[in-house]
Amino acid sequence: MQFFGSSEISPSPPAPTASGNYGHMIYVFNRNGICLLYREWNRPLRTLSQQQDHKLMFGLLFSLKSLTAKMDPTSVEKGNLGVPLLPGQGCSFHSFRTNTYKLSFMESPSGIKIILVTHPKAGDLREPLKYIYNLYVEYVVKNPLYSPGTPIKSELFNTNLDQYVRGLG
Repeated sequence: MQFFGSSEISPSPPAPTASGNYGHMIYVFNRNGICLLYREWNRPLRTLSQQQDHKLMFGLLFSLKSLTAKMDPTSVEKGNLGVPLLPGQGCSFHSFRTNTYKLSFMESPSGIKIILVTHPKAGDLREPLKYIYNLYVEYVVKNPLYSPGTPIKSELFNTNLDQYVRGLG
């Protein structure tokens, strides 16, 4: 079963949205902020420990989601800044770009957060993020040996993820 799109994973993933949008790294967090997966393909400089990096990334997402909800011009109910929002609540944050990278974000209805960091010239990556989420559902969630909330160790998922992300550019 596929949560976004058709009823099964397509044998051919969605076409890249722009040329040159190769992946640098990906994070998958659960709703509690636990990093279930971190993979990198192109990260020449590392300045933080892995644990610090994960905390910083989750904190950034938490802050951006809170900020976008506060600045939403269509919502009268603003709530308190810093209070966690349920998936689908408030204004949606999809991506931001700097001169060296683009960070694209998707949150599933179950609270799984997927962050893909790519080349700054990457186009809209919402469809590729949905495809990655569907890979997660197919190869991780449906795996009877996987225990929810534990790090993802599925070789089949990792192989398909690597192949797909490398094909984005």
